[in-house]
Amino acid sequence: METRLLSPTPEGLAEAAAILSQGGLVAMPTETVYGLAGDARSDLAVARIYAAKNRPQFNPLIVHLPDLAAVARYAVMTEAAEKLAAAFWPGPLTMVLPLRAEAGLSPLVTAGLDTVAIRLPAHPLARALLRAFDGPLAAPSANPSGRVSPTRAEHVMAGLAGRIEAVLDGGACAVGVESTILALDGPPALLRPGGVSVEAIEAVLGVPLALPGDPARPKAPGQLASHYAPEARVRLNVTAPAPGETFVGFGGGEAGLSLSPQGDLVEAAANLFHILREADAQAGPQGSIAFAPVPETGLGRAINDRLRRAAAPRG
Repeated sequence: METRLLSPTPEGLAEAAAILSQGGLVAMPTETVYGLAGDARSDLAVARIYAAKNRPQFNPLIVHLPDLAAVARYAVMTEAAEKLAAAFWPGPLTMVLPLRAEAGLSPLVTAGLDTVAIRLPAHPLARALLRAFDGPLAAPSANPSGRVSPTRAEHVMAGLAGRIEAVLDGGACAVGVESTILALDGPPALLRPGGVSVEAIEAVLGVPLALPGDPARPKAPGQLASHYAPEARVRLNVTAPAPGETFVGFGGGEAGLSLSPQGDLVEAAANLFHILREADAQAGPQGSIAFAPVPETGLGRAINDRLRRAAAPRG
């Protein structure tokens, strides 16, 4: 596809908001780095973010919002979060908070967890786009996975041109490093250092942060081998399911459930968490779910990573 470079004008903002409303992807500037934005409520838009970045795992994505009133629709603000929001929002701080059951976010955004990562960006163009779009935007860094994060529009074009609809040009990013990420669904813990210093955060909270590498807490969600696992047993790369087994197909064939009858990996990624839940409900706690083979290419790597975690032995 042609990737358009949009100017930071009312017309450019209106076009960017329209693209996002139609399920498209727009790279937007923030004060940290450019983010690859898509509607956080749309499974397909979020799956397209993973596809554009060629991201090998479905890790939680940061949801960008315009103000605290919007945060209350998606997450539960803890006492510590309230203090940090007063000190650092809008700004380069991401808080992982309890997810509201009625939030309506794609499970691909939260990676199936009951928490959500929230940030209020300070960049005026990002804030203007969030107001124009009037919804939550999932926005990881706007670069191919494993590459250097982009701090200018030309960096985004160099890495993602042809994979996304547009880049909203907001000039150079002021901070240039990603946001600090804190887990606040329990004792405050640092998940990623970034644009707000640990010392500044600890001064506001009055307590030290747990740091990455603490044995009681993984560095980030999704690092455990068995994670997001359904109650039923999971078997992978199955071409002939056992009698009574709930079968999830891919790319045609006889299957009651299918990640994608057309064999489309973006569609399969968009359906993954919903299908896992539906298959688990059909199989029951004592049953078994069999997944047809999924190609280990493109988004297939991320899908298979999540399925391997679901199938890992657990106590």
